[in-house]
Amino acid sequence: MNRLFLFLTILSACPSLAHAGSFTVIDQRAPDEISEVSRLYVDGNLAAVFKLGPDISSLTRRIETPAGRVNHDYALCGEITILTEDGRHETHQVSSEGILRHPDGHHFEALGADNFTDFYLHDLEDDATVEHHAGKARVCAAPIT
Repeated sequence: MNRLFLFLTILSACPSLAHAGSFTVIDQRAPDEISEVSRLYVDGNLAAVFKLGPDISSLTRRIETPAGRVNHDYALCGEITILTEDGRHETHQVSSEGILRHPDGHHFEALGADNFTDFYLHDLEDDATVEHHAGKARVCAAPIT
């Protein structure tokens, strides 16, 4: 009985194990995109992977947020292959990072900009929810295994 009490006490003292809420992210293939593989990191942890191609043009993922925090760092990393006007395939490494402010219950879109060189989250209903930092996200430079 003492071991069970100790386990439950430790479990309740670890807020990172409990989830406070969630938000969703949709990623859609642009008309000139052939394929895309992107990763969303929240608070430094891989939260979702999106793989889009000829058979999958859109994916939505639900992201759970840990208890005890209202703002979350995010990074969006990806490899987007497009079809150029002259018929060539061109792959772009895209990323950015930012802060999600009170994201629980919100719906975000993953958007590309600047000729597929920037990649970020956007909330169509509340611009104040996302702070976008253009440029390469640090976590995206790490190799994936």
